[in-house]
Amino acid sequence: MKIYGKNPVLERLKANPKSIRKIFVEFGNPEHSYVAQKARQHNIPIVAVPCSKMHKLSRDLNTQGLLIEVDPFDYIDYDDLLDLVIAENVTLLFLDGLTDPQNLGSIIRSLGCLGGFAIVLPTHDSVHVTDAVLRVACGGDNYVRIAKVNNLNNAIEKAKSKEIWIAGSVVKDGEDICKAKLPFPLGIVVGSEQKGIREITISRIDVKLTIPMAQVRMSLNAAHASTIFCYEAFKQKKSFKKA
Repeated sequence: MKIYGKNPVLERLKANPKSIRKIFVEFGNPEHSYVAQKARQHNIPIVAVPCSKMHKLSRDLNTQGLLIEVDPFDYIDYDDLLDLVIAENVTLLFLDGLTDPQNLGSIIRSLGCLGGFAIVLPTHDSVHVTDAVLRVACGGDNYVRIAKVNNLNNAIEKAKSKEIWIAGSVVKDGEDICKAKLPFPLGIVVGSEQKGIREITISRIDVKLTIPMAQVRMSLNAAHASTIFCYEAFKQKKSFKKA
């Protein structure tokens, strides 16, 4: 896999240098000295290249003069993730039918900023972590654990068997997210913009939540909706810990 761009590259160097196989730096890049120093510390090969070579490596995407080759994304085992939910009060985000890599990258970036969240993706009919996702995640992937499961509904049932509450995003007839009192430990289900959460999945939800909208004909994309739900969970979890 490749990661490119100043912030994603520098964040990976800081958080997980062992996953880096090789670093490419464009001639004249202002971060060259710092990157070279970090590379030497962790015995990572570093290659200085001209602009033309960098464009070829990135298929003409804007690298900001930095590109790294990294190990394939390390998904966490779902059973291990559930243990972390209990031990560390991690909040789960189940993504039902999300297919846009830009949205997944944005979600990872938001959850990396908030801290204390993990993502569960179905194996089929879903986006997975790709170079494009990591580009948008902007380093958040270093701080968000992600699991893949064969069946999302079975994964939700397994979480419930561990006494994890499940909340879900619905367009109408849900509690106002700004007023609802969330239970913990918690998992939140968010569906795609086109279809929302599947009916069979809605039947497994303990708490239905809705984002109040001033314009009823407009809607938020999955990344924006996920950020709103998770930020509210972030705020309430802090109060929950103090109680």
